[in-house]
Amino acid sequence: MTFEPRLKTGFLVSAEIKRCEQLFLSAVIVHKGDEDRGQILIKHYVHGEGARIFAQTRDMDDQLIWHQPLGDDFMEEMKADEYIKRQIGFDEDLWVLEIDDPKDCYAPE
Repeated sequence: MTFEPRLKTGFLVSAEIKRCEQLFLSAVIVHKGDEDRGQILIKHYVHGEGARIFAQTRDMDDQLIWHQPLGDDFMEEMKADEYIKRQIGFDEDLWVLEIDDPKDCYAPE
C-alpha cells in the first residue's frame, strides 16, 4: 500500500473562496471543520431560484469529485439549511461554504 499526500482541506476551501472572488461572488465559511482532513459541503444560493447542495466525495480511484446529494434541482433555502445542519451533526469535521450567486454562474471544480 502506498501513501499519496493530499492537499489539506483548509487550503482547498481557501482556493475555492479565491476562485469565487475572481467570479465576483460572495463566499462565506459557515462551518469550519478539520483543517487537514474535513469533507467540504457547498450551499450554492441563486436569488429567485433557491439553493443547491454540492458535496465532496471520492470516486473509485480515490479522486475528489463533486455530487449533488439532494438532486440537481433548486430547493427552498430552508431545506438546504436543514440538510446542512444534519450533516454537521453526523460529521463535526465538515466544512460548509455558502456561495451567493445572483447570476447562477458557479459550479465547483
